[in-house]
Amino acid sequence: MRGVGLALCGLVVVAGTLVRAAENLPIFRTGVDLVALNVVVTDTQQKLVTGLTAQDFSVFEDGVQQDLSFFAAGQVPLDLALLIDTSASMTDKMKTMQEAAVGFASSLRPGDRISVVDIKDSVKVLHPLDGDVDGARAAIRATVARGGTALYNGVYMTLKEMMKERHGADDVRRQAIAVLSDGDDTASLVSFDDVMETAKQAGVAIYTITLRSPIDIRESESGHRYFSNAEYSMKALALETGARSFFPAQIGELAGVYDSIAAELASQYALGYTSKNPKRDGSYRRVIVRVAQSGTLTRTRAGYVSARTDRVTRLQ
Repeated sequence: MRGVGLALCGLVVVAGTLVRAAENLPIFRTGVDLVALNVVVTDTQQKLVTGLTAQDFSVFEDGVQQDLSFFAAGQVPLDLALLIDTSASMTDKMKTMQEAAVGFASSLRPGDRISVVDIKDSVKVLHPLDGDVDGARAAIRATVARGGTALYNGVYMTLKEMMKERHGADDVRRQAIAVLSDGDDTASLVSFDDVMETAKQAGVAIYTITLRSPIDIRESESGHRYFSNAEYSMKALALETGARSFFPAQIGELAGVYDSIAAELASQYALGYTSKNPKRDGSYRRVIVRVAQSGTLTRTRAGYVSARTDRVTRLQ
């Protein structure tokens, strides 16, 4: 494929320029947006597949094959937003939740950054985005359960902040949100549709964890489970953004869920391309990634919203 960036000894060739794959990547200045994809590859048993090269990947936008201009199989620094529902319904789960979330924060690698966001009736950033993992762990341990759940507000505001952070950055970074909740939204001003529209624009992977209530479990076992808004919305957000949704039955399963997310984030492939579609009309473009190796499955964001005007852009 023409113009593919090859990761060699921590370096990548991007559009003819030699730059570092994991740090101090320069701003990409083009007349069009460079579309970035974080891709997870698994086998049919859901085991992560590593060791692939750029030549193993094919990317299609609205059915048209694209030429890769960026590829990194090694570590590209991660910005992670950890969103925690600390409404009153979480009171009896707080200690276990805190320890699981602390363990998750501890999985970050050098160069990664983390923020901690508390979701109650209102949304509060307990720890701003930076590389201070000790500070993030302290913020998690200081959370207290009370009030309602402004879940959509929390995801929406975090997406907006991460988009702003990316546009103001000088390096290439992956971005992800891990959001934990134990029920339906009860206090948000924004709607699920608002959140979904922003997610399509942001290109941020949203991993969702919804703790199932005893009623949910009993209904599921009886075969007559009622419709759950929380389950639908959390599944839809994860599917759209190329992440995963989890529905643990017990709070004790949370540490294992966070371990699964951490392993996946550490094994992502970073791909980038400039769209062959010259129109900048704000339309939604569907994206499919395929791998030549048989018996593999790929997961990435379902698409993106194109820019309306030409502008200086970064990998995003």
